[in-house]
Amino acid sequence: MASKDFLQQLHGYGLTTAHILYRRPDHPWLLQTYLWQDYDLHPHFPELNKFLGFWREKLEGPLHSVTVAHSRLIKPAEIKAVDGIFTLN
Repeated sequence: MASKDFLQQLHGYGLTTAHILYRRPDHPWLLQTYLWQDYDLHPHFPELNKFLGFWREKLEGPLHSVTVAHSRLIKPAEIKAVDGIFTLN
């Protein structure tokens, strides 16, 4: 049986990374960073939005900014023809 992550990729999910900056509740002038990573659908990012909704409702540190990077992991491979033989000892 295939893994859950692989099946998600077949349905269009790609690895998504969010760099989250938030303010500390005890020191609001201080920004702290959090990295979130999961498989999600581009461009609406339902999993990330669910996580950010949880953050706003349950956690004390207010969000400052969120930067998102997304990549589809299943895509055509790059093949380059190599003319020559390389021998390593």
